[in-house]
Amino acid sequence: MTWRERLPPVRGRLAFDEPLAPFTWLRVGGPAEVLFIPQDEQDLEAFLQGLDPGAPLTVLGVGSNTLVRDGGVEGVVVRLGRGFGDIKPLDGSRLYAGAAVLDAALAKAAGVAGLAGLEFFTGVPGAIGGACAMNAGCYGAETKDVLVEAYALTRQGRRLILSNEDMGFGYRRCEAAAGQRLIFTGALFQGVPDDPAEVQDRMGEITARREASQPIRDKTGGSTFKNPEGRSAWRLVDEAGWRGRLFQAPAPLGGGGAMFSPQHANFLINPGEATAADLEGLGEAVRADVLARFGVPLEWEIRRIGTPAA
Repeated sequence: MTWRERLPPVRGRLAFDEPLAPFTWLRVGGPAEVLFIPQDEQDLEAFLQGLDPGAPLTVLGVGSNTLVRDGGVEGVVVRLGRGFGDIKPLDGSRLYAGAAVLDAALAKAAGVAGLAGLEFFTGVPGAIGGACAMNAGCYGAETKDVLVEAYALTRQGRRLILSNEDMGFGYRRCEAAAGQRLIFTGALFQGVPDDPAEVQDRMGEITARREASQPIRDKTGGSTFKNPEGRSAWRLVDEAGWRGRLFQAPAPLGGGGAMFSPQHANFLINPGEATAADLEGLGEAVRADVLARFGVPLEWEIRRIGTPAA
């Protein structure tokens, strides 16, 4: 009997060979061998405790910063949904947010509560779980600047509370998440009391700046590459001539082609019917070209999971 035949009972949704493209912002990728959408944290905890230790496990999040390869993902893919979508004010100047809360929704809640310091989340695509896992940020601010503590489950279903220091934050990195297989379920954030109208004004400025400079209405995964030290990834991509240039993977893996946005040269977009092979192939071609031209290695910020199509 395989691990698929010994899955623990759940209260949430359990599906086999489920297409993952609809769950990602890039809208590409093959199926999950098993997709689990837990009803709540207790459901996820019990599932992890009963899951075969040999079963591969991947956390998808809201799919904003993830490229699922065309061959799909082996094992169990966990997608956190409504059961992890609470936002609660605590202790006057603190807010709790579940892992599935969109970053922009947290910023909005902080604005309504008259709490400053979390405005930058308005410009971050994705959800709180991902923000914790990669120290998401923009415009000079990062998750590490406002996080008090994060809550997570281990691969074995053990609950953890991690302080800001425990997280081991770096540039687009969380050592705690990299060092062990954690599923973040929520986090506590610290704000600073301020006039709600002024907080809202600052969020409006960030939104306007983002709309003017980023392809937010396209199928994109956000920033594709991390900024090399002392350099801008978008400028390197642009100077190498890849802004707005269509790339298609060789047949039979290629689809409609992929490109870096004409609006922002570090935003990989699916302009229509791209495959994951188109998107990843373009990213790798750009990395090789930038390294050859400028001697600068570009590191992926978009997480790539799964296997290529056979």
